[in-house]
Amino acid sequence: MHQFVLPDLGEGLEEAEIVNWYVNEGDHVVTDQPLVSVETDKAVVEVPSPSSGRILHLFGAKGDVVKVGAPLVEFAEGPDQDTGTIVGELGASETPPAAAAPSGPAAGQKAQVFPAVRALARKLDVDLDLVEATGPGGTITRADVERAAKGLSQSGPAELLRGLRRAMAQRMAAAHAEIVPAGVTDEADIDDWRTGEDVTIRLVRAIAVACKAEPALNAWYNSGAGERRLIERIDLGIAVDTGGGLIVPVLRNVAERDVSDLRAGLDRMRADAVARSIPPGELRGATITLSNFGMIGGRFASLIVVPPQVAIIGAGRITQGVVAYRGQPAVRRVLPLSLTFDHRVVTGGEAARFLVALKADLEQFS
Repeated sequence: MHQFVLPDLGEGLEEAEIVNWYVNEGDHVVTDQPLVSVETDKAVVEVPSPSSGRILHLFGAKGDVVKVGAPLVEFAEGPDQDTGTIVGELGASETPPAAAAPSGPAAGQKAQVFPAVRALARKLDVDLDLVEATGPGGTITRADVERAAKGLSQSGPAELLRGLRRAMAQRMAAAHAEIVPAGVTDEADIDDWRTGEDVTIRLVRAIAVACKAEPALNAWYNSGAGERRLIERIDLGIAVDTGGGLIVPVLRNVAERDVSDLRAGLDRMRADAVARSIPPGELRGATITLSNFGMIGGRFASLIVVPPQVAIIGAGRITQGVVAYRGQPAVRRVLPLSLTFDHRVVTGGEAARFLVALKADLEQFS
């Protein structure tokens, strides 16, 4: 049997409060497995096991204050003395005394940070969640923190997200956590369009046609209840890029409106969005979304589906390309199309049929 004592936590600290035990008496642990987290007046620190063995006894409970050098764990087997678990300053090399261990934390594990390194990060105002760990076993070293601090010093000041950008960040995080995205792409030959054709209106009309051909993409999915709702009316979200961030107002009932009414609605919607005067109700209830990012640049895109919707269409930059036309190669104007869908409720076949219908409508001579 041997005892493992609370090691020196660095910076002259003499005691720490037990926050949480990760192990129980009778457990078998391995070297460097976290045993307990303790809180000092500087930080919360995880204390790893100095060796492998079976735990005979734990000293102290949650909330107890333990002095440096006082026993933490008694092992029933293992070496007869503390093997030198390092929690504080590591010295010049910052390398724990272990055989060549793989760098980088294991999947799903947070990087290990020693108190002295954590203190350095606080001093340099570095968020450890943003630091790439290059030390053995996924340890964040002093050099990692200093490298991150240098990078921050060469960038602008931190900006707290507010308003549209804050809302955008929240929506995208929620979508990333929930949606299972898949995508298909294609190009529409639009060389027969008349000069001055209204690209956005043609896209809106084509989406309405595609939704009628394949209703599975004009739908909402309630993942909590496991319920899908196909929606007959098409309320199209239109992604609008503003100086303050992305906003997606909704163009209502697009399948039942004529071209002039749709254009007037789009103009009014864009003006309200840019002026930040759009009513909140006009930002809700989209059944499917269009991102006409090609007006700015880019050909294809991996787009984000925002629940409860199940699909979003992207239109890229119109370019000239060599395509097969009446059995011969020809230079024609083509419109790149990207479709991202939630594969939890939309099949690949449904998505492909939707895109075929969308492309076919766009390729019609107007």
